[in-house]
Amino acid sequence: MLGIAFAQNGGSAPAGQPSGGLGMIGSLLPLILIFVVLYFLMILPQQRRQKKHQQMINSLKKGDRVVFASGILGVITNVKDNTFMVKIAEETEVEVEKGAIAYKIGSAQQ
Repeated sequence: MLGIAFAQNGGSAPAGQPSGGLGMIGSLLPLILIFVVLYFLMILPQQRRQKKHQQMINSLKKGDRVVFASGILGVITNVKDNTFMVKIAEETEVEVEKGAIAYKIGSAQQ
């Protein structure tokens, strides 16, 4: 279609536009391709990890053994709205935010 428009125009480009190639689209194409590649290699996998971690946190219940992001191991003794009560030693319980739990290692034997 563009070729037909130029043919009717005598082959000359309209004023203010480069004559040849894809012009501005051609110069932006590599930038767009870089963004698409970065999205699929970096952003999308991170979103999947965050979603999986949120599902794991929502599934935690009393008695589950967990590891904090700091590496401390404990057993969940109580689940609250935004926090967990976690037993980390005999007669030692701490209240931690749900986001502080890195992963679940199984169920504690009671």
